[in-house]
Amino acid sequence: MLSVVGGTPAAHAAAKDAPNIIIIMADDLGWNDVGYHGSDIATPHLDRLAAEGAQLTRFYVNSVCSPTRASLLTGLSSVRLGITSPMPKITPTGLPLVLDTLPEYLRQLNYQTHLVGKWHLGVKRPYQPNQRGFDSFYGNLSGAVGYYDHVHGGHYDWQRDGKTVRETGYATHLQADEAVRILRAHDAEQPLFMFLSLAAPHLPNEAPQAAIDAYAHIEDERRRIHAAMVSEMDTAIGRVLRELDAQGITENTLVWFMSDNGGLTDYRSMPAPFYRIVDTAKWIFGDNIPIRFIEFMRTNTEDGGSDNTPLKGAKGAITEGGIRVPAIISWPGSVQSGKFETRFSIVDVLPTLLDIAGDKTLGSQPVDGQSYWPALSGAADMPHAPFITEAFNGTIALFHEDWKMIITANGDTALYNIQADPTESVNLAAMHGDVIALMRARLMALPKGKNLAVPLWKVAIDPDEFGGEEREPPLAELYD
Repeated sequence: MLSVVGGTPAAHAAAKDAPNIIIIMADDLGWNDVGYHGSDIATPHLDRLAAEGAQLTRFYVNSVCSPTRASLLTGLSSVRLGITSPMPKITPTGLPLVLDTLPEYLRQLNYQTHLVGKWHLGVKRPYQPNQRGFDSFYGNLSGAVGYYDHVHGGHYDWQRDGKTVRETGYATHLQADEAVRILRAHDAEQPLFMFLSLAAPHLPNEAPQAAIDAYAHIEDERRRIHAAMVSEMDTAIGRVLRELDAQGITENTLVWFMSDNGGLTDYRSMPAPFYRIVDTAKWIFGDNIPIRFIEFMRTNTEDGGSDNTPLKGAKGAITEGGIRVPAIISWPGSVQSGKFETRFSIVDVLPTLLDIAGDKTLGSQPVDGQSYWPALSGAADMPHAPFITEAFNGTIALFHEDWKMIITANGDTALYNIQADPTESVNLAAMHGDVIALMRARLMALPKGKNLAVPLWKVAIDPDEFGGEEREPPLAELYD
């Protein structure tokens, strides 16, 4: 699984010189939340991107947000990083400072680097985006804010380059405004890297009323508002695509769209005691639980309106619905259009992008992924990539060739031929002991980092609610 950043000279030669790179990451978008997968939600701009680019039909991420972002920026597995759960605002550290990041590499290749939207890899100053390779940062440090009040866990969380900014407006609209501003202000003499880390469609369920009214035919209120949030996200993406067209740089810009994990539904992917607490509190108090942390747990388990059909599971689970996500790469004339069926994952993004950007010298830091540019460009066939991920309940999934092995925290093992059985319907563990043994040996050989998670009891004292009443100070100043 271990490789080195960068690809072969032949692969470098196949790429255009220094293309602009835009990563667009949705937050908690489900497999069946996009029009090109047959959803009841209209996503015309994503559908255009999917028609013009490569639909990554087997693209994998981690089951929750911080681990996926950490893997994206480092090319390292969440297991090696020790980042397997969301980072709460009280996290004393963040993405380890000893690690180089994708924007730091791209800076060395003369890229301008920008982050718009969600960070979620450390609140304290040394861990903030401007200290981790981004020339500019506009958005929220935390996992999610209220779309209108911009509050997270009681603290205002909206900033520009380390300073709190008080702005009104719907978060997705503001993020789109900033992305367009960056494109218009961009120095054409330098290539651009922008990570547009969108708020939508993460909780809380909030959207402009007109967008909600457009889905009046959807009976379930959660799904109705979720659909509106996805539509607002799609509109934001459309604004970016139109700006690329207006500037005449579409053909020299690689756009990579993905979700950070599967969609949030009422699928129960957390440990059983978690739900017993919530169910008991609901029996006593109803749907509005006055205990902050339990209400936070309830909303995260019951308010999701996503749809991962036909995949099993949801955000937080290492079943397919939690980790296999909608993803598209579009780069006209360079990436072949159609369905790209080869499995690869979030740890392969960094080496692939550095390969495309022309990196031949960087790479002293080992990574767990490899460049898939030769396959994406049609220059070479490549096998399915190995991948490992761990949910914050301790369950591990390991991919090898056509196989997916799941090991729960108590040691129970399941094995699926995931190529033939993407819905994980037939457990073949009893029939393939040799495969289990091989994959367990591979698992034991993989490096595992110290778990950086904050103890749950500390989070319970000061939970990370999305939106609501504001306290002082703003989040960016809380731990200075």
